Amino acid sequence: MKNARHQKILEIIEKYEVDTQGALIDLLAKEGYYVTQTTASRDIRELRLVKGLTGKGTYKYVLPEIKKEGNASALNSAITDSVVAVDFAGNMLVIRTTSGMANAIAVCVDQMALDGILGSVAGDDTIMMVVRDVQTAQSLASELRRAFSV
Repeated sequence: MKNARHQKILEIIEKYEVDTQGALIDLLAKEGYYVTQTTASRDIRELRLVKGLTGKGTYKYVLPEIKKEGNASALNSAITDSVVAVDFAGNMLVIRTTSGMANAIAVCVDQMALDGILGSVAGDDTIMMVVRDVQTAQSLASELRRAFSV
């Protein structure tokens, strides 16, 4: 339930400009997740959400920027712990996650803005990505393994 709720929070902040815990609680309720302020606060902390500036000069919850440490990306540990495996075949990448976390991981990968990804589809625990060619798939698989420490 917690993983599914975290995934839904990430989807909500991607879709809407959520600026308060109250707004997040209301949007979660519309999706069938009824939480208290304490739970919302804990979820925000566990996901390490931060307030980022919008184009309108207001603030909203966002995932923190991906920081580079050497050549590997350092991502939110609540997210990286959800990735089980990264593999490729031909020009397809497959990311396996814990149950309910594929959409959240797909959002993170999209925010990484990696070159060569043509599109992706996320299910419950699997993300399939189409990339330009076999060399790109191999390179991206290595980069994603480093980023997610798998």
